[in-house]
Amino acid sequence: MDLVDTSTLHSKLKTFFGFDAFKGDQERIIQHLVSGNNAFVLMPTGGGKSLCYQLPALVMEGTAIVISPLIALMKNQVDAIRGFEAGDDGIAHFLNSSLNRIQIAEVQEDLLRGVTKLLYVAPESLTKEENIALLKSVKISFYAVDEAHCISEWGHDFRPEYRKIRSIIDQIQPAPVIALTATATPKVQSDILKNLRIQDATVFKSSFNRPNLYYEVRDKVEPEKDIIRFIRQNPGKSGIIYCLSRKKVEEMAQLLSINGIKARPYHAGLDAKTRAENQDLFLTEEIDVIVATIAFGMGIDKPDVRFVIHYDIPKSIEGYYQETGRAGRDGQEGQCITYYSYKDIQKLEKFMQGKPVAEQEIGKQLLQETVAYAESSQCRRKLLLNYFGEDYLEDNCGACDNCLHPKKRYDGREDMALVIELIESLPERFKLEHLAAILSGVSNAMVKSYRHDELPLFGAGKEHDIRFWFAVIHQGLLLHYLEKDIENYGLISATEKGLEFFKHPHEVMLVEDRTFSEGEDDEDDDSPAAVHGGGGGDPVLLAMLKDLRKDVARKRHLQPWMVFGDPSLEDMTIVYPLTLKELQEKCQGVGEGKAQKFGQPFIDLIARYVEENEIERPDDFVVKSVASKSGNKVYIIQSIDRKMDLGDIAAAKGLDMDELLTEIEGIVSTGTRVNINYYIEEELDPEVVEEIYDWFKEEATSDSLQEAIDALSGDYEEWEIRLVRIKFLCEVVN
Repeated sequence: MDLVDTSTLHSKLKTFFGFDAFKGDQERIIQHLVSGNNAFVLMPTGGGKSLCYQLPALVMEGTAIVISPLIALMKNQVDAIRGFEAGDDGIAHFLNSSLNRIQIAEVQEDLLRGVTKLLYVAPESLTKEENIALLKSVKISFYAVDEAHCISEWGHDFRPEYRKIRSIIDQIQPAPVIALTATATPKVQSDILKNLRIQDATVFKSSFNRPNLYYEVRDKVEPEKDIIRFIRQNPGKSGIIYCLSRKKVEEMAQLLSINGIKARPYHAGLDAKTRAENQDLFLTEEIDVIVATIAFGMGIDKPDVRFVIHYDIPKSIEGYYQETGRAGRDGQEGQCITYYSYKDIQKLEKFMQGKPVAEQEIGKQLLQETVAYAESSQCRRKLLLNYFGEDYLEDNCGACDNCLHPKKRYDGREDMALVIELIESLPERFKLEHLAAILSGVSNAMVKSYRHDELPLFGAGKEHDIRFWFAVIHQGLLLHYLEKDIENYGLISATEKGLEFFKHPHEVMLVEDRTFSEGEDDEDDDSPAAVHGGGGGDPVLLAMLKDLRKDVARKRHLQPWMVFGDPSLEDMTIVYPLTLKELQEKCQGVGEGKAQKFGQPFIDLIARYVEENEIERPDDFVVKSVASKSGNKVYIIQSIDRKMDLGDIAAAKGLDMDELLTEIEGIVSTGTRVNINYYIEEELDPEVVEEIYDWFKEEATSDSLQEAIDALSGDYEEWEIRLVRIKFLCEVVN
């Protein structure tokens, strides 16, 4: 087809969509497609991708087939197009699993009448024989493959049925193909072009920078309370909360509702009617918040979403970028807040078990990129754009937590040179984790298997931990001193620029990564978190409380953390408890026993401090909670009291041993005592128990499980360390 003249396109743009002008490359893309050419469009969410196939479909002869996995988006866009085009509702249709027989017959009739200009099809529906036969008898103007990243195993939402699209197009009839995605790394781009066999396509790539979005990663401690506080501080604003599981979606929506926030759930387990109803309530602003699963793409085209909250960290940077991209599509304010704890990463890794090895490797790499992003102290905008192959040249974006609260930088030339020296000294290439382990002197199974614990550079940077070296290597990638071979499981090598730096080192300002708490168990847990990542509310009082803790500990021949952990003291400086009851109820990690044993001098000190400084105590910020549906904790405590075998307790509740120990650790972290000596005496060698117990008593600097595992895992099994830690916490700390 010949080019459509500019005035016609602008006229149609105004008539159909109400816009006066095109954005970015839209007009060039549309002219290219109308002329019968293949196109590949990389455009961030909110950049106007949909218009690139909707407008050509309305001006070209025949029906455009839009392949999309997002059922919600199909309904949303079909409603919008019918709203713009008065008259025949047959102008746009969708064909997916949500339709009944009568609705399907209506779609078929309009297609055969030739009135349908746009047909949205789910990939599963496209593979059905009856639909292929139907489309063979329809004149196709072009095929639009939306969410094209689904083709690639390296994309954040791989769907095997997307791999069949090209063969189905060949079965139906030839026509131009336009592939569109909001998120694609160079590797994913290559996969899309190859699989759709459109290597001749012109690539239209927009910048991935969304300057109006603010990015922040928060420590995942009491996230429900924090979310409710945030939403109350932003009254009337529309927002989306993403959770990992359907169960958490339901719980969160219910929790928000009982706390006076208008919210509804949205996930694939709801029936089509409820999903559509909840979506419409959100679009029409009857409700403010929609809570959705990460796994189920919502595709809701709402321009004024003011915040996107990730309760759970996404599985990949691409997923994160696309989901945060739903905020501020109108170019106005958009806040993107993510809660992070390493426990969530461990859960996601556990979900991968049982998948093919290659798929697990890809999944782990994508997850490691997410960890690096979450824990980094670098500009988040710079990190995101770098991931998509784009350099962000500003030093400070002014719109992310790391740029607004920068960490101190240091000259890291020696550290960077050490990384490059190690890489160049090895005959093969290795992953980031392996290089970091060698430098920090961690002798794990992988290091031993290559005999890299015998290298001259093994432990050359042991004054720093493994996460420090993660940070250095990640910054080397950002500076293009290092590169990662994504085709080959993320093996790291030095670039020409890196080798030049190694020969002639110069000042390189680096920054250490942030540290996060392990995170809390959110399975039916309404107890305070066992750990806290933030600082105290009143630094003067915090210093006084720490001095008091030191005195109390010295008198009782204990280490200070055994009296009250830092999180407990930090809470005291925020809520100023004046009674033992308040201390127990409002400060995490303080059970009744600990409050009675150690609490009085602390509340006396706080009372004097409040009076002398005329401090007004904060009004209680109360979050109404939903009654727990599970009796797990009560059952576990009662069963341990009856000296039941832990394996039997786990089996009775459908848990594995790891999950049961996590439950018990959660119980103990609140100050509750349990006695598992009967089980330990049966299962562990007394010498092993004594040695681990003594380490906690004499060497541990906190009650951190990770610290214990890092220190002891060479000699003892993780489950042994966890059991003895529980015993120690109950007998000494609680």
